[in-house]
Amino acid sequence: MQRTAATGLLLAADAMLPAWARRWPELKQSPYNTSDKINSFEDITTYNNFYEFGTGKKDPHKNATEFNPAPWTITVEGECDKPGVFDLEDFITPGALEERIYRLRCVEGWSMVIPWVGFSLADMLKKFEPNSKAKYVEFTTLLDKSRMPGQKRRVLHWPYVEGLRIDEAMNELPIMAVGLYGEALPNQNGAPIRLVVPWKYGFKSIKSIVKIRFTETQPQTTWNKTGPTEYGFYSNVNPTVDHPRWSQKKERVIGEAFWKPKRETQMFNGYGEQVAHLYNGMDLKKYF
Repeated sequence: MQRTAATGLLLAADAMLPAWARRWPELKQSPYNTSDKINSFEDITTYNNFYEFGTGKKDPHKNATEFNPAPWTITVEGECDKPGVFDLEDFITPGALEERIYRLRCVEGWSMVIPWVGFSLADMLKKFEPNSKAKYVEFTTLLDKSRMPGQKRRVLHWPYVEGLRIDEAMNELPIMAVGLYGEALPNQNGAPIRLVVPWKYGFKSIKSIVKIRFTETQPQTTWNKTGPTEYGFYSNVNPTVDHPRWSQKKERVIGEAFWKPKRETQMFNGYGEQVAHLYNGMDLKKYF
């Protein structure tokens, strides 16, 4: 697969990569891959939302240069039988990694198609044996103002927290991404591990995860706390539910000529066949 070279891209040299990233085998392909045109490596790594490194779309690319994502551990706690503190390498098992080409749709009205490298979130969570009280899964980003300068500003409630209902988390689509374009995940894209939930708006796909907690009650998520009338807990891509300050009916694909017309937003970002059943009987305008 070809990618566009970009000056100043924040990729670590091979010698600095963890061993698992240097020995990636041929990646298997997901049956859920989109056939849409893939965005360039430059698009994907220089136009990001990652407020821990700044609020501008170019800020993460500029400000994440010195961030060192290794070594990395993830704490697992809450309603499960096998909690603990785990090294990232514990999850990178032979045959687990695959390439999944997913569309990522952001609430601001733009979208990208990204060739992620990762492994099934459901398979990961099952290893911790969540119990019958585990109704939700909460994810937390690293809190370290010395390494993430954007956290020095009170633009959001830190640390960044997101969550899914347990059946959403156990769906076949969500992955824990550790790379893109066949390489280790760049800092500005959520290194070394992030969530990707393709039928929800991009802010649900939390980056640089250090903690997973199984809960009985719905987690308080960062954007929902910051703007509860603008950002709901579910945040499914839904063209019939507008953001209070803009329409969600259409989207612009990053990288396309600006004069091209916007395209119609698809319900569940086009993944309705896999996820619509999760919301049977729910009022998705109320539970937005």
